[in-house]
Amino acid sequence: MKKDHKEDKNRYRLLYDLHTHTTFSHGKGSIEDNVRAALAKGLKTVGISDHGPGHVTYGIKRSSIAAMRKEVERLKPLYPQIGILLGAEANIINPSGRLDVTEEELKQFDYLLAGYHYGVFGEKPGFALGIHAQNFILSGWFHRSTKQQEKRNTELAVRAIYENEIKILTHPGDKGPFDIGEIALACADRGTLMEISTWHHWLNVDGIKKAAKTNTRFVISSDAHSPERIGDCEGAVDRIREAELDFNRVDNLIIEA
Repeated sequence: MKKDHKEDKNRYRLLYDLHTHTTFSHGKGSIEDNVRAALAKGLKTVGISDHGPGHVTYGIKRSSIAAMRKEVERLKPLYPQIGILLGAEANIINPSGRLDVTEEELKQFDYLLAGYHYGVFGEKPGFALGIHAQNFILSGWFHRSTKQQEKRNTELAVRAIYENEIKILTHPGDKGPFDIGEIALACADRGTLMEISTWHHWLNVDGIKKAAKTNTRFVISSDAHSPERIGDCEGAVDRIREAELDFNRVDNLIIEA
């Protein structure tokens, strides 16, 4: 008997989810809430990756990083059934490629995510303001873009990939025009995973198809801002199917018989 669509979707689950937020940035749950939710979903590992401290509205406070590390270490013996990691979703904006996490702060994290967001002004605030204005107004409001805009956005992302040890590039293509093919080549070269997010619509189907032409690998993330969304993979699986991407290229997806 052929399985219906809902039953078929139940075959897919995540091995790990490394992109989750807590009240330390703009999530709704505590670190422990996220751990409990991940356990309930059957994940083997959960990562806490709140927004980098350079974000002016919901970045983590630099003074909170040590407290986050301490909380993760406190929880590890209490929940031995699951791996608990501390990361950060750093912000891409600097022409130098540097992210908004210092070398000293990096020592507190187990891994690093990075993505482009509004609300980050970095080393050159005037430059950053121009980037955000173009992306937010021209692309966000009028759904238009220029070749120069795409080139500049792409250069920022590629430089960040090469200047840092980024485990996952978050929602690539979101919030402005980017050359996904060029970014995918950089990710493949550096071993950075490209995220297929279930919170944002990026990578979208077209982006997955373009990235798949390279040797890059992919990961599904919930980008959960509330504990109940941790481990969600449904929307991402639909896009992967439509793009005809080989599921074996998604590092954290489990398909049950």
